[in-house]
Amino acid sequence: MATKEQDFKERFVAVLQDLRTNGGKDPEAMFLIGSLAARLIDRTSQPSWASFKSSMTPPAYASLLSDFEKQGNQFHQDGKAKHAYAIQVLAISLIARTQTDPDVRTGEAFLDDMLGFLIAAYRKARAEDAKLN
Repeated sequence: MATKEQDFKERFVAVLQDLRTNGGKDPEAMFLIGSLAARLIDRTSQPSWASFKSSMTPPAYASLLSDFEKQGNQFHQDGKAKHAYAIQVLAISLIARTQTDPDVRTGEAFLDDMLGFLIAAYRKARAEDAKLN
């Protein structure tokens, strides 16, 4: 029987593979990931997603994961697959921080870098929209 850590690692690897393979093919999903991550870190005035995660207290971490679970399930029920996917990516990044497996930690660094890129792309698009309006 697989442990929770093994189950997580399998899911984590599947999400990373999907992001690498299909992420560039779905700009809307990537925008949703970047926008949600940016809003979360902006609320805490953290400079990056990685620093946002590392600054979280255990109660804040538990609360955010619970919120992600509820909202992700609601999006799934409402047929908003891309919104649910965005939440899944951020949740998996949060959980990866708590893992000790060296492969997961390496993947976490890759995912944090990707999230940084998506946050920057979201902010750039938002700034360009502000210039046009």
